Amino acid sequence: MNRADAKLLLLFSVLFSWILGFPQAVQADSAQLYLSPSSGSFLVGSTFTVSVFINTEGNEINVVQTELKFPPNILQITSPTAGTSLITEWITPPSYSNERGIISFQGGIPGGISTSAGLVSSITFRAVTSGTAKVEFTESSKVFLNDAKGTDILTSVINAKYQILIPPPEGPEVFSPTHPNSSVWYSDPSAAFSWEKESGVTDFSWSFDQNPIKRPDGISEGNETQISFSNISDGIWYFHLRQKKQGVWGKTSHVQILVDTNPPKEFEPEVKSYNRLVGYQTLVYFETTDDYSGIDHYKVGLIDLSVREPARVFLTEETSPYKVPFRKPGKYNVIIKAVDKAGNIRDEEVRFRLMTPLITHIEGRGLEIRGTLFSWWLVLILIFVLLGGAGILIWLLRKKYIKKDYP
Repeated sequence: MNRADAKLLLLFSVLFSWILGFPQAVQADSAQLYLSPSSGSFLVGSTFTVSVFINTEGNEINVVQTELKFPPNILQITSPTAGTSLITEWITPPSYSNERGIISFQGGIPGGISTSAGLVSSITFRAVTSGTAKVEFTESSKVFLNDAKGTDILTSVINAKYQILIPPPEGPEVFSPTHPNSSVWYSDPSAAFSWEKESGVTDFSWSFDQNPIKRPDGISEGNETQISFSNISDGIWYFHLRQKKQGVWGKTSHVQILVDTNPPKEFEPEVKSYNRLVGYQTLVYFETTDDYSGIDHYKVGLIDLSVREPARVFLTEETSPYKVPFRKPGKYNVIIKAVDKAGNIRDEEVRFRLMTPLITHIEGRGLEIRGTLFSWWLVLILIFVLLGGAGILIWLLRKKYIKKDYP
């Protein structure tokens, strides 16, 4: 039997067992997935391996389905290699996305296995920037009992948390007066760096790029102790510096800065009204993303346009959905400010008219009735249908009574 046939046979046997469901006597139905190491500190630019283990807790299992999420701005996968694994047939080989921060795999063990520390797979990460990186199992992870029913017995997981640190300076002490905290995002696209000159130092060599472990080429840039850069594009940048002392180039110092000059992405707030047991409610839903630093918080302000002189808008920090405090009919304007971690702001707003406790007019979109939005073109179609139906009904009634009066 070749490998393809074996994989097909495994998949068929699992599906067949789920359908037929012949029970077997087993111990307590539980299993645990865990990561090793579950903690640790690593330097930016370094790589480290995380292993996925399973403890079947005395049970016999035959399929493991695993999905992990990780922060893609801090970690990137360099190798999803399974290595020496207890999985003998991969239903879904390890696949990953460094953009979304997801890795998943699914495999089986024909005949089943019971183990307290079985290696499922090993994953190699590269640390790309400083921060706290959490690697966690998602709800899609499952462990199936070898009971001919495909029973999921995964009851617990042990996730992992890693501290990613900037390499300690091996050369001159360097600092940035414009971006002093290497783990904080700044909206300033101009950066300055300064360093001290030791006695006997004659030259400095530096570079500025997005490679965390770059080493300057050793060509002298002079003996100045400061440098500045402007119009820096968004992203993670590194300043590298070496010094020449007694004719010898020393080790390299690295300084990381985080730049995000763009606001969060555009978004469209959505208004929905509900007639609930606790009373009538109008809710405003909103959500957006940010390419680099990420969303920090939202601020929301509400203006009552029904009054002659609306009060100045007062913004408060809120989460979605935002509950509109007014219940009286009227015209309102909701302003939402999305603020990213660099302080950039995206402003969006939505206007709506609360016509009755059941009907809301949302400008540019249509009528919302009991929480269901009807666009203007659909409203027009419904009006034409109702008018047409009424016309047909009148015609039929007239025809009926005309026949009665004039046989």
